[in-house]
This record gives sequence, C-alpha cells and structure tokens, in this order.
Amino acid sequence: MGNSQLTSITLQQSRIVVAGGTSGIGFAVAEAAARSGADVIIASSKPERVAAALEQLPQGTRGEALDFTDESQVRAFFARVGPFDHLVYTAGESLLLQNLAELSIEAAQRAFEVRYWGALKAVKYAAPLIRAGGSITLTSGVASSRPLPAWTIPSSILGAIESLTRTLAVELAPLRVNAVAPGVLRTALWDNMSEADREGLYDYIAEKMPVRRVGEASDVAQTYLYLMQQGFSTGQVIVVDGGHVLV
Repeated sequence: MGNSQLTSITLQQSRIVVAGGTSGIGFAVAEAAARSGADVIIASSKPERVAAALEQLPQGTRGEALDFTDESQVRAFFARVGPFDHLVYTAGESLLLQNLAELSIEAAQRAFEVRYWGALKAVKYAAPLIRAGGSITLTSGVASSRPLPAWTIPSSILGAIESLTRTLAVELAPLRVNAVAPGVLRTALWDNMSEADREGLYDYIAEKMPVRRVGEASDVAQTYLYLMQQGFSTGQVIVVDGGHVLV
C-alpha cells in the first residue's frame, strides 16, 4: 500500500477562531470545539456579549470584540492571533425580510456587510495564518436554494457565500474551504420577530418537517466539527436542515 495523508484531523490542542461565537451556532461550535480539547478564540462585535459568552464557555476560551465590517480591525485581530488551525465564520445580524417593492436598497447593502463582506475580510487575513491541514468553514442556509417571498436579500447573501466557498476552495488549495447550510433553528437570528410570531414560525415549520421539529444550534455545531476534522472535503456546502429542503 502506498503512502497516504491522514484524512482525519484531531481537534485536540488545535487553535480555532470562531467569528460570531457569542450566540447561536457560533456559540455551540465554540463550546463543542473547546470540549473536544481545542484552544478556542471567539470574536463578536459587542464586548458585553463576548464577556457573557466567556462566562459560559469552557475555561481557557478567549474572546475579543471585533467589528467585522472594519477591515483594519479584522487585519489587526488576525495579526494578534498568529498561526492557527481552523476558522469558523458564523457572524451575522437579524435577517432583512422585505418585499422588493418596500425594500430599502441602503438597508440591503448594509445586510451584506457582516454576512458576506465580513466573511471575505476574515478569510483574506486568516488564510495566510492557517497551518497545514487546517480549514475554513463558512455559513450559508437553505434559503439559498429554497427562497420565499421577502427573502430576496438573505437568499442572495447565502447564494453568494456558497459561490465564495467553492471559489476559495480552488484558489486557496490545499487549504480546505467548506460551508454549512442550516435550516430553521431556535437561535437569536429570529429575535427581530415578536415572541408570538417566532413561536408561530417554529410551529409552522415543525409541522412540515420530516423530523417534526425545528433545530437547535447544537444540532448543527457537530457538522462544523466534522468539516474541521474530515481532511478530504473541500468546496462543499453541507445541508443540515431536518429535511426542510424536501418539503
């Protein structure tokens, strides 16, 4: 048998940066990675949220406040981090859900700032620091392929992230670049809705889903860990949605 590279990578003692690691999917990824023995650094825009997350995450987790729309801040942050192994980008704000006729173009442009341009800035300054065998995992969503009315901007952002993932996998090879596309989850993403509307959405989606429930951030976090540890996947968008795209 000829020599072959390892296709499984342990997270033990690896360094992982989780952009947006203070809540939702990012928090769940940071927690799972830290419990797997990784040295985790979280970054998010609000200092108070970073502090609150660090109180709940395993001891040794570190964090910084970082505005991902500010290129100079992103550049300086990764210069401070130095060499590391995996970047996970989950940063984002509440979804801009508006019909085209009422859509504010200015608001639409702002919506791209964190989710798309922030991801691109993070990758630009992180990639040269990621050690051999490392990876980048971005975040999309099933609305890229199953859009609904009023989802023009979120669906466009998610589609752009998926194209970016495939292109970067080619350009940055052998550095692996993948994305995770979650379905509807119980996270802060929906906090711009009233509690009644939010619970109504969850109930409506759960009734349609093959698994008969909406997801939790922890349901999806393991997919990010899989992509960090599975050394043969690149340019892939992994859907984790409870079967939402089927119905």
